[in-house]
Amino acid sequence: MDAAAAAGVLAALAPSWSAAVVLASYLAYLAAAGALLPRKLVAGAVLPDSSRLHYRCNGLLSLLLLLGLSALGVYTGWMTPTVVADRGLELLSTTFTFSVIVSFLLYYTGLRSRHQSSSLKPHATGSFIEDWWFGVQLNPHFMGVDLKFFFIRAGMMAWLFINLSLLAKSYLAGSVNRAVILYQFFCGWYIIDYFIHEEFMTSTWDIIAERLGFMLVFGDLVFVPFTFTIQGWWLLRNKVELPLLASVANCIIFLIGYLVFRGANKQKHLFKKDPKAPIWGKPPKVVGGKLLVSGYWGIARHCNYLGDLLLALSFSLPCGASSVIPYFYPTYLLILLIWRERRDEARCSEKYKDIWAEYCKLVPWRILPYVY
Repeated sequence: MDAAAAAGVLAALAPSWSAAVVLASYLAYLAAAGALLPRKLVAGAVLPDSSRLHYRCNGLLSLLLLLGLSALGVYTGWMTPTVVADRGLELLSTTFTFSVIVSFLLYYTGLRSRHQSSSLKPHATGSFIEDWWFGVQLNPHFMGVDLKFFFIRAGMMAWLFINLSLLAKSYLAGSVNRAVILYQFFCGWYIIDYFIHEEFMTSTWDIIAERLGFMLVFGDLVFVPFTFTIQGWWLLRNKVELPLLASVANCIIFLIGYLVFRGANKQKHLFKKDPKAPIWGKPPKVVGGKLLVSGYWGIARHCNYLGDLLLALSFSLPCGASSVIPYFYPTYLLILLIWRERRDEARCSEKYKDIWAEYCKLVPWRILPYVY
């Protein structure tokens, strides 16, 4: 890269007012849609103080309405379909700046909180880095909006819109082929399916146990939408001719990953709502009255991670094998999930003690049976 090109990249990375307007409009829409559109009110997990938050699950309707409004804007000429892709680096730096500012505000307001509820009580360690990174409060709110749930929704939806903008750019360039279609279809299916089953998110570790700090804010708003679309950017600039056999194999990997990921998360969610609900047509087997040992959860202790890893791999395989760059997402996810699995194991061992030890004997495999 010559000096002029490097200077152009650095200039494009600078936050801009136009990118700030796009980000602010997007977040404002999500806040308004989340508050005003019809929703399913879902009770969250019981917190340590026996309280429960209730989540407005209307992400799918919010997404469909935004897609419709965007299509109308393109049709009337009010916006271009490539608006996000054209401002990719500006939006990245602007969103990063926003996430840093929000994280400092969460740290500051969290320390000043006098609430004693599990959601808003400060959990400060005294270490600025740790408290800023992991957060101080479990479920901070702003003007009635649960920020953790809101940021997760914003990141997942942004992932889809960046991809759609890249697809429009590929279409205008005449470079849409089998590889592009597979990548877009897999990601689109995954994201829309997430919003169809949005209530399942209320029983995940991020919602239940992780405090809201820079780690989650940056992860939701920056890392998910801007790094999970690396494959789309790669395909925009590199033509990949995917053989039919490779395409079929890619589809099989995606299907297996989806079935394991969605099936495992659904079983866990239903078990938490009704511990007697049948799993695979049989009464669930439970250890200590708390830990599910049936279905996918009798195969591996974190079998949903296996499904997630297969899905991540299927998103990258359409890019071929000429570069490791499109495989950043599955590589990162493998490292993250092993780290998270280790954290989960330590917390569960401390929380459930002998019950966890018994569970580990019944289900010895962590993620991949007979391997790990």
